[in-house]
Amino acid sequence: MGTLLQVKGLKTQFFTQDGVVNAVNGIDFDLNEGETLGIVGESGCGKSVSVLSLMRLIPSPPGRIVGGEAWFQGRDLLKMSEEEIRSVRGNKIAMIFQDPMTSLNPVLTINQQVSEALELHLGMDKRQARKRTIELLEMVRIPDAANRVDDYPHQFSGGMRQRVMIAMGLSCNPQLLIADEPTTALDVTIQAQIIDLVKQLKKEIGMAVIWITHDLGVVAGLADRVNVMYAGYIVESADVKDMYADPRHPYTLGLLGSIPRLDAERKAKLTPIEGLPPDLIDMPPGCPFAPRCRYAIDRCLEENPKLETVARRHSVACWVDVTGGKR
Repeated sequence: MGTLLQVKGLKTQFFTQDGVVNAVNGIDFDLNEGETLGIVGESGCGKSVSVLSLMRLIPSPPGRIVGGEAWFQGRDLLKMSEEEIRSVRGNKIAMIFQDPMTSLNPVLTINQQVSEALELHLGMDKRQARKRTIELLEMVRIPDAANRVDDYPHQFSGGMRQRVMIAMGLSCNPQLLIADEPTTALDVTIQAQIIDLVKQLKKEIGMAVIWITHDLGVVAGLADRVNVMYAGYIVESADVKDMYADPRHPYTLGLLGSIPRLDAERKAKLTPIEGLPPDLIDMPPGCPFAPRCRYAIDRCLEENPKLETVARRHSVACWVDVTGGKR
């Protein structure tokens, strides 16, 4: 299984009237062919900005990718021309966004919106594109797809609109599907259906997936590997089983402690993470999580640790070994 995507030192900033927002601060990660990578963290930690940077969809101004490389099939996405990156978006790399109602055009039919990518990237004529659109809608389990293909987005429920977005994403058989919190706006039952659908389609098509969420519970049954982000940094990266069985970063421990567990005692309370995330314009000199961390030592307030390997395929950015003291 070869490496599909290799990100090195990705750094994205937003230049505002109040100052420079350090949204993504030099992150590194790899993604193998057919692998599912979960990126988790609370709102504002840089999850979405990191993948939007890869897709070159950062609004400029005020945003700017100020450093790094993103190698995809032997080419650096960050160095491509606008024409080259357009040929990749929706074709080799597809993206599903959080709110399908704002992602879909309300005045165009579903057929028009799905067919556009088929005509643009695969050179289909309108008849071929319509036939393929119906097949895609059937693939994502939309009932009576042939009769619903000319409906408008407002005629579909939230879960069905998200299925349409998945159909659009899969239309050109991408090697990589990026899902940016695609189930956040849906109720729990529909959320589970969408997750099961993506897992099944992944097996059928063989694509790699990057799934972005703030919920570690969602990632548990979906991802092969997990990157935990905080304040624009990856603070822990591990195979999903290792992440849950042996979390090594205090922030990961905090996230896991705030998830309801079926095997917990009835009286067991959820443990909140005290405090607030740092100001990304005025970042603290040491570890950004140190002010909220119950394991913090003096060094944490002075120096920000780098991501280092602590076990096979398990890396952590922390000066303290939460299983036994200082590193």
